[in-house]
Amino acid sequence: MNTDSAVSLLPDETLDAMFEGKLRVIQKKSGYRFSLDAVLLARLAPICPRDRVIDLGTGCGIIPLIIAHTSEAAEIIGVEIQEELADMARRNVAINGPTERITIFHEDLQNLSAHFPLGSFDCVVTNPPFRKLDTGRVNPRNQRAIARHEVMISLGRFLRVAFSLLRPSGKIFLIYSAARLVDLLCEMRGCKLEPKTIQFVHAQREDIGKMVLVEGMREGGVEAKIKEPLIIYDSEGKYTEAIKLIYSFPR
Repeated sequence: MNTDSAVSLLPDETLDAMFEGKLRVIQKKSGYRFSLDAVLLARLAPICPRDRVIDLGTGCGIIPLIIAHTSEAAEIIGVEIQEELADMARRNVAINGPTERITIFHEDLQNLSAHFPLGSFDCVVTNPPFRKLDTGRVNPRNQRAIARHEVMISLGRFLRVAFSLLRPSGKIFLIYSAARLVDLLCEMRGCKLEPKTIQFVHAQREDIGKMVLVEGMREGGVEAKIKEPLIIYDSEGKYTEAIKLIYSFPR
């Protein structure tokens, strides 16, 4: 791992240490910054040894980095349509490693068939935009708008791309707004990505679930399991043991 003195930061960027200093992440000071959603997705994804994994909408590359450091995946591809974020993701890979397992593509998701044959991956992970373009206030900062609203691609098209990338019985793992869960499940089934597990994420036990983790399988059988809810904070406002474990990298 390089020393901090070797990290080149732009004036509008920060360098943040995570996971007891095992990862360092360059991010924008006021642009799109990754959140707990990405950490949950990367740490809980059903990655098997030797899997080929692709992260759709990788942002600063945090998900490929976490997966590389906590799993035995053979290869992790990160795809990002925004050139500035794709460049940042490449720099994050360079300062953290292991660079030989991670590749960052600056590309539109709808053009991936030019790079990867059908069925190239064992697992797709993604934190897709969860707001329809005509709902809610679109963030004037373009990075955040593209990350949160269906500016560049609709949910249905997003899932059809995922289907084409997955091998038969391959898995998709995503985190999404619980308020749009019905839309998500209907679109998944329509794209032959059968929902297999569903887990709601609650800020505190008494709160309603705001986000949901969903695992699907390409052309899987019709059967879904509801997992125990994931609670972020305890009654004192501190991380629960489950979240502490998620933030603890293997030693």
